[in-house]
Amino acid sequence: MRLRRQWYQTLLNKEPDFMPHKGFAEWELIPGCWLQVTEGVPSRGSGPIRLGVINIEDERERLKEELGIENFEIYTRIEVPVKWGTFADPWGNRLGFFEYLDQNEQNERIKTILKLT
Repeated sequence: MRLRRQWYQTLLNKEPDFMPHKGFAEWELIPGCWLQVTEGVPSRGSGPIRLGVINIEDERERLKEELGIENFEIYTRIEVPVKWGTFADPWGNRLGFFEYLDQNEQNERIKTILKLT
């Protein structure tokens, strides 16, 4: 579990917010929204958790340097208002980042989240 905690600590740029017992760590991503990391094997068919970032290319480079992530392609589609990419942690859990293409939409989303805090 120590390796998992360190890996996610690097991914999220912060220590866990809560470690209730051995084999379990939690990060509060925004107020009331928690990412829980536990020991064990990922569930089959579970989809990625996708986190918003300001610059997906910069984050991809950071993950390559700090976590050795190599398989992280960035995609766009004309009908989708974001760029996105998916990668896996060393245990097979799928994760991803996305970046809004429209700065105004991004700013509005951030304002909405800040109102929740």
